[in-house]
Amino acid sequence: MLTEKPPQGLISLVISILAYISLTQIDKVMHIGQQESLVVSIIFVLLIINLAFQLSFQVEYVAERLKEPYGTMILTISAVIIEVVIIVMMLSHTSSTTLARDAIYSAVMLDINGILGLCAIVGGIKYGEVEYNVNSGNTYIVMIMTALGISMVLPAFLPPEHWRMYSMFTIITMSVFYALFLKMQTGRHRNYFSYRDQHNKDGVGDMVSRKTIVDVRLAIVYILVGILTIGLLSEEMSMHMDSGLSGSGVPPIVAAIVVAIIAASPEVLTALKAAVNDRMQTVVNISLGATLSTVILTVPVIEAIALIQNKPLIVGLSPTQMVMTFLTLVVATINLHDGETNAIEGMTHFVLFMAFAMLATLGM
Repeated sequence: MLTEKPPQGLISLVISILAYISLTQIDKVMHIGQQESLVVSIIFVLLIINLAFQLSFQVEYVAERLKEPYGTMILTISAVIIEVVIIVMMLSHTSSTTLARDAIYSAVMLDINGILGLCAIVGGIKYGEVEYNVNSGNTYIVMIMTALGISMVLPAFLPPEHWRMYSMFTIITMSVFYALFLKMQTGRHRNYFSYRDQHNKDGVGDMVSRKTIVDVRLAIVYILVGILTIGLLSEEMSMHMDSGLSGSGVPPIVAAIVVAIIAASPEVLTALKAAVNDRMQTVVNISLGATLSTVILTVPVIEAIALIQNKPLIVGLSPTQMVMTFLTLVVATINLHDGETNAIEGMTHFVLFMAFAMLATLGM
């Protein structure tokens, strides 16, 4: 049994595939106008979100069996892969040069201010002070600052003629940066990302049975098939969304926010469950790990696409986005410095998330 509810997951996968086939066939034989395209794109968004939620059960199963830090690492990387797939599909059907930047920025706001803030509120209301390994918070924040600074702040001040050289630098730097981080996270500094190992530097994970290994492999196969299906759905979604939103006056960042919401949907459920069960360490690993993975993995992919197509994409944050990112990281640095958080600290992040949502409605 892959998860607690494997039949539901398989049914969602089958329904998604059948819906994809049906809607693409309808699209071929019928003329679809702007309003119809918008409706179809919403249907695809709902299908993708539903499938992403079902994948979260599989990912959660893998996370529980592999223990920390492998569990949340699988979860965050799965979410980032979904985000990268959707962004790549949408970039092939839009003329927007800021879609990828806005999607990454939206994901950062959603992960840190949305997920972390909401979970800190939930955990704080239920338990008061909720604790986690302070080393994980400090490590994540400093790496997120470095990755964002190199890949999304400095490019805003870069002369346009140097974009190719800096893109290659970003691809190499971020790839090496993340590889070294994974080596430390799963090796020498593994105890940083597990609350139970905070005072036990020799702590090791539990032994995994042969049956569990087989079940985990089957779950991973299901996840991969699900991500492939999401990619197919995303291609159709992007075509209809671009047609449906064209000339509608809807702020361009809305499409990017949709991407961020879809990518984060597998994480939200797991993080909220962890907050309710007083497992703030899992919340920190998910929210900050997803933020780091989003920046450090997505940017090199879109930079590589830009180089291959010889078409520069805007990855430098806008002034408003820079201010929001700066406020978010400063607040996170202050809140995560002592190994415990509460509802008040969660509220500060959630207020920033509401500010992000307000600015998005204004097209900023």
